[in-house]
Amino acid sequence: MIWESWSAFWSMGGRGFFVWGSYGALLIAVIAELIALKRARNRALASAEDSHDA
Repeated sequence: MIWESWSAFWSMGGRGFFVWGSYGALLIAVIAELIALKRARNRALASAEDSHDA
């Protein structure tokens, strides 16, 4: 895949919105998953600490 300019690269032959939108959606989903995992881990650790103290 060889593009004649950066503009052609970003437009991806007219499919740039779909391509870059897909990457953007994936990035948002991965970030949301990481945040959810961190929150769940913190809740589990707090629960384990509470049950250990009791």
